[in-house]
Amino acid sequence: MDLLNNLMLGFQTALTLQNLLYAFGGAVLGTLIGVLPGLGPVATIAMLLPSIYALDATPALIMLAGIYYGAQYGGSTTAILINVPGESSSVVTAIDGYQMARQGRAGSALAAAGLGSFFAGCVGTIIIAAFAPPLTELAFKFGPAEYFSLMVLGLIGAVVLASGSLLKAIGMIVLGLLLGQVNTDVISGTPRFSFDIPELTDGINFVVIAMGIFGFGEIIANLGQPAEHREVFTKDVKGLWPTKQDFHDAWPAVLRGTALGSVLGVLPGGGALLASFAAYTLEKKVAKDPSRFGKGAIQGVAGPESANNAGAQTSFIPMLTLGIPPNAVMALMVGAMTIKGIQPGPQVMTSNPELFWGLIASMWIGNLMLVILNLPLIGIWIKLLTVPYRFLFPAIVVFCCIGTYTLNNNNFDVYMTAAFAVVGYIFYKLSCEPAPLLLGFILGPMMEENLRRALLLSRGDWATFMTRPLSAGLLIAAALMVVIVMLPSIKNKREEAFQEE
Repeated sequence: MDLLNNLMLGFQTALTLQNLLYAFGGAVLGTLIGVLPGLGPVATIAMLLPSIYALDATPALIMLAGIYYGAQYGGSTTAILINVPGESSSVVTAIDGYQMARQGRAGSALAAAGLGSFFAGCVGTIIIAAFAPPLTELAFKFGPAEYFSLMVLGLIGAVVLASGSLLKAIGMIVLGLLLGQVNTDVISGTPRFSFDIPELTDGINFVVIAMGIFGFGEIIANLGQPAEHREVFTKDVKGLWPTKQDFHDAWPAVLRGTALGSVLGVLPGGGALLASFAAYTLEKKVAKDPSRFGKGAIQGVAGPESANNAGAQTSFIPMLTLGIPPNAVMALMVGAMTIKGIQPGPQVMTSNPELFWGLIASMWIGNLMLVILNLPLIGIWIKLLTVPYRFLFPAIVVFCCIGTYTLNNNNFDVYMTAAFAVVGYIFYKLSCEPAPLLLGFILGPMMEENLRRALLLSRGDWATFMTRPLSAGLLIAAALMVVIVMLPSIKNKREEAFQEE
């Protein structure tokens, strides 16, 4: 009964004209940046963070959430039509979606992706509504020791589930933790690692890091790619509705992908990307004829697309209930809440119920808007893909610079963003995934604060982390995760999953 009352409150909040407009704006913008290769939700949300200073917290977060799940929809369009994933989680969709487009079945592939995404998004939102309150109750039992242990588990999860080399992921986390130490010490009030630069005494602004590494870094990387060898199937998109056989083949894949994505989305570091890889691997395992995959199997589009959308929705659970971001986008959402003066964590549900439930209700509305929007707009997205990148990138760069400058009306932030852009490009060249860095940067100061608080309360006794049952359980889970991932068979499976082509 409480759940129904809470959802009623959520829909009352989400259905106001202002919030509907921001949900619509976020969904359209998210789809647009999902469609444009090289511009992901992380870069866009990072660019838009300065603009939310003028907004109330609820419409600001509704808009940012819309951008995130809108990008999951949009990313499949370029993956299917020109074999260029607009979003990292759409990499797998390109394998069979592009082949379907070459066979003249682009319409069926796009519709399967859209409808699968809608179903998965709705299920993911129901899961958030059902599981968030009990998790929030549990979170109130957390003290500093438990929070520290949970963050350790989160960072280890981010390392384990990051694509590519484990060593590089650890390096990224450590670098993020070190960058998080550039600030003024909470207890003594002494500036640390600021090198007598006044702007660094408050720490490096995480918008600067996110925009530099993800925004500018992506642009520089894209400029290094050759513009030719791109086919856009503007003539081949005919019927948008899948055939009876397509529906028959796709719906079990949608159900499996939704279930898998809902579980994996909650895990730190994995979210939508891991869910789409896992769903594709699962579809190949359960298929009667695995040889069809890579040649235009609709299951290879419907399964991963459902999984990445369900994963995108359920990744809000740890962020909303515990204040722990499971991925880079959620780290930016935590930053947005902090900008609006809201302390992320379990108290959000009790202190800001309109924000909490309004955000959840807006996801349902946003998902419905996306389906209604995306199927008729496919023609427009195709036309947009023909705009040369050389015209797009100067506009993006100018927008980034203006956004960074308005943070503190200071040129220093623009120079810092430019420095991190170079760092982002180096990471790209070295095949280092930068998302764990952002996670380490966000969680580092929070970990340090909780570690010191726990040690102050226990008078310097480190055993407090193992004598408190919840804290001990989380640390044991973190240790088990490390042990399991180091087992040769699991290590090989992990590498195989992330190199699926």
